[in-house]
Amino acid sequence: MPDIIQLLPDSVANQIAAGEVVQRPASAVKELLENAVDSGAGEVQLIVKDAGKTLIRVIDDGCDTDARMSFERHATSKIRTADELWHIRTKGFRGEALASIAAIAQVEMKTRLRENELGTCIRISGSKVESQEPCATPPGTSFSVRNLFYNTPARRNFLKSDQVEMRHIVEEFERVALAHPDVAFAMEHNGAELFKVKESPLRQRIVNVFGPKYNERLVPVKEETAIVALHGFICKPEYAKKTRGEQYFFVNDRFIKNSYLHHAVSAAFEDLIPRECHPSYFLYISVDPSSIDVNIHPTKTEIKFAEERSIYAIIRSAVKNSLGKYNISPTIDFDQEDIFNVAPMPKNVEIGMPQPKDFNFNPFDQAKPQAPRPASANLGKGGASFSGNWQELYAISERETATQTEFPEGNEERMPENAAHREGLRPVFQLHRKYILTQIKSGVIIVDRQRAHERILYEEASERLCSSGTQSQQLLFPETVHLNGPDCALVQDLADDLNKLGFTIDNFGGNDIVVNGVPPEAEGIPAQDVVENLLERYKHSSDDLQSNTRERLARSMALSLSAKEPKSMQPVEMLDLIDRLFACEHPQSTPSGKPVLVKLSLDDLDKKFKNQ
Repeated sequence: MPDIIQLLPDSVANQIAAGEVVQRPASAVKELLENAVDSGAGEVQLIVKDAGKTLIRVIDDGCDTDARMSFERHATSKIRTADELWHIRTKGFRGEALASIAAIAQVEMKTRLRENELGTCIRISGSKVESQEPCATPPGTSFSVRNLFYNTPARRNFLKSDQVEMRHIVEEFERVALAHPDVAFAMEHNGAELFKVKESPLRQRIVNVFGPKYNERLVPVKEETAIVALHGFICKPEYAKKTRGEQYFFVNDRFIKNSYLHHAVSAAFEDLIPRECHPSYFLYISVDPSSIDVNIHPTKTEIKFAEERSIYAIIRSAVKNSLGKYNISPTIDFDQEDIFNVAPMPKNVEIGMPQPKDFNFNPFDQAKPQAPRPASANLGKGGASFSGNWQELYAISERETATQTEFPEGNEERMPENAAHREGLRPVFQLHRKYILTQIKSGVIIVDRQRAHERILYEEASERLCSSGTQSQQLLFPETVHLNGPDCALVQDLADDLNKLGFTIDNFGGNDIVVNGVPPEAEGIPAQDVVENLLERYKHSSDDLQSNTRERLARSMALSLSAKEPKSMQPVEMLDLIDRLFACEHPQSTPSGKPVLVKLSLDDLDKKFKNQ
C-alpha cells in the first residue's frame, strides 16, 4: 500500500511559496529592489515592459552573489541562527524570494565581482536550471524576470489591467527609493523613463519622487527619545487629500503599514483638516531591532512593536509640536479686539441716521400691522430662506400648493422640464446649504446637493466617453502643469479619453503638460488642481472597477469635480440641479451606491405627529 502522505517536489513547494511572496508583478519588483539595496548598491535601475507581465529587470552595481545557491529555498547570507532574527537590519533574510520567482517565471541572472574579468550567467525556468556559464557582464548583478506566471495561467488571469499593475509597481519603487535616499534609482516602462533620482538628502528625494510642488508643502519632524528616534516630514494641513495619498512609515529603513500609528498622525491633525481628508507624511522611525518583530508577514510590511503605545504618543506629540513650531496650528491673538476689526468705510459715503424701530411689534398679534416681508423671504419665488411669522409661511405655502403643477400618479419623482419656467410654481428650500427640499404630490423629497452633483457629472462624463464629440472650455491663457513621471505617463495613456471628457492637453516635454482646455464643469478651477485631483481619484479607485477604464475615469471625474463644500444656492440653481438629477438614468444613488435623495410621504409625516 503506497504511503498516503508524501513530500512535495521542490518545484511544487516553490510554487506554493511563490503564492505567498509573489502575488503580482509588483511583488517581484519589491523583492528584487530590496535585494539590490542589500547588496550595497549605489545605483539601481528598474526596467519594466507591459507592466511587468513581459519583463522585469533590475540592474545594480553592488557585490555579486552565489548564482546557483541563491535560487535554493531558505538559502540566505543574512542570518545563521534563530537569535539573529531579532537583530535584522536588512530587507530580505528568509531566502524565499528568488526561489519563488524562479518557480513561476523564466529567469536570467548575470553577476560579477569588480575584481573578476568574467561573471556568471544562470538561466532558470519553472525552478529548472537550464544553463550556467561564464559571461561578460558589468560589475554587480542584473536580474531579468520574463513571462511571469507563464506556467500558472490561473494566477496570470487574476492580474488586473496594465495600468493597475503598473500603479502597484510604481508604489513599490517609490517605497524603496524613499527608504534609501543615499542610493540613486532609475525606472523606465516600455522604453519611457519615469524616474531618475540621484543620491540626495531626504527632503530632496521626496521632491524628486513626487515633484517640485512638494518642496513648499513639507514641514520637518524630529524627535529623539530612549525608545525611538523619529525624523521626516509632514505635509501642511491645506494639502490634505480626500484619498489616502502619500502616507509613509519606515521602520529601520523598511516600509511598513500600521493603522495604529497612522491614527497617531491623524490625531495630531485633528481640527486642522476636514474629517473626510487625510494628511500626507513621510516619517522614519529608528528602534532597537530586538524591540520589533519583522517576521510576522510574508511581505514584511507588517511588524510588531514591543513599545507600541509609547511610540504612538511620541509620534502624536512630535507631529503636533512641528505643526505648532512652524505656525501651522491655528492661534488666537488675545491682544486684538475683534470688535474693532472692521473694514474702513469707503470714501465720500455719507452715513445716514438710523431709523427708529417699532419695539412694540409682535409678529403673532394679528391685530397689529406687520412689518413688510424682506425680498429674501419671498417663498413664492422659491426663496431658500424665510424671515417672517409662521402664519405668513403657512399662507404662502398654501397658495403655492394651490397653483403648482402636480405630478401624474406613478411619476412623482420625474421632475418637470425647464426650472426657470417653474420658478414661482414650486416652493424649494435649502437646508444648511447641504440639502434641497421640494414638494411632490405625495409629500416631499430631500436631495443631497453634493451627491446629486456627483451623479449628474458621472452620467454626463459616461455619455461623453461613449460619444465621438467633445465639450471643452478653452482657457484664455494655457496653463503648464508639472506632474511626476508616473502621472505624466498615465495622462498619455488616457489621452484619448481625457480629450473626450473635454481636456485639451499637449506634452510640453519632460514631465510637464500644457492644458489648453478643460471640461465646462472645471471652468474657473486651476488646471493643476483639476488634473491632480482627477489622477488622484483614478489611481486610488477601487479594484473591482479596474477592468473598466472608462467607468473608473467617469467616477473619478465626478468625484473630483462635484461640489464638496456647503454652498448657498439661488432658487433657479436648485431647480436646475433637480431637473438635471431626474434626467439621469439612476437619480436615486451615486455611482458608488450611496443614496442621493430621501422621500417622505404625507402618510409618513402624519404618523410622526400621531405618535407624539
